[in-house]
Amino acid sequence: MHILIADDHAVVRRGLKEILADALPGTDFSEAGNGDEVLSRLGTSTIALLVLDINMPGRSGIDVLRDVKHTYPRLPVIILSCHPEDQYAVRCLRAGAAAYINKDSAPEELAIATKKILSGGRYISASLAEKLITNLDEPSDRPLHELLSDREHEVMRMIAAGVPLTDIGERLHVSVKTISSYRARIMEKMQMKSNAELTRYAMTHGLID
Repeated sequence: MHILIADDHAVVRRGLKEILADALPGTDFSEAGNGDEVLSRLGTSTIALLVLDINMPGRSGIDVLRDVKHTYPRLPVIILSCHPEDQYAVRCLRAGAAAYINKDSAPEELAIATKKILSGGRYISASLAEKLITNLDEPSDRPLHELLSDREHEVMRMIAAGVPLTDIGERLHVSVKTISSYRARIMEKMQMKSNAELTRYAMTHGLID
């Protein structure tokens, strides 16, 4: 069995490899440091599982996830993130991830999730399951940013963090005009009129550091 570990930090990749090697003796591993390397490795090897960091240089992990699931729909993907579950977990699961694991979680959780996924299941932590149930019980209380598409959510966070529209366009490989259109839709959906309002909202909801 072969597992691909994708994270831009070598020390993190090494730690993940040690956790999984201990949980799954005899497993082979390969590594990738960005989205392009992930797709390249997948094209040359038979991978049983991809462990993918959501924050990598270039395209975001969720963009890479979409590409992977489009080309390799049967490949299970575990998303690793330093962001709280309520910010990205549901988006990642909707995009096809088999699990969303916070990097602060105990190593045992990653091992449990991996074993469950390799046996054909999906994994949701107890805390995420509780949040999902709460959202079902209180649909009218969903925050405004949950109305945004994945791409709008990504652009919103960068605008709120003060990233110029030209830089956002370069990071996402689209024109400034396209980013401006995203910004207009974001403002409309979130009922806001300025970047300052957006920044205050994002800080209040823990969407930016």
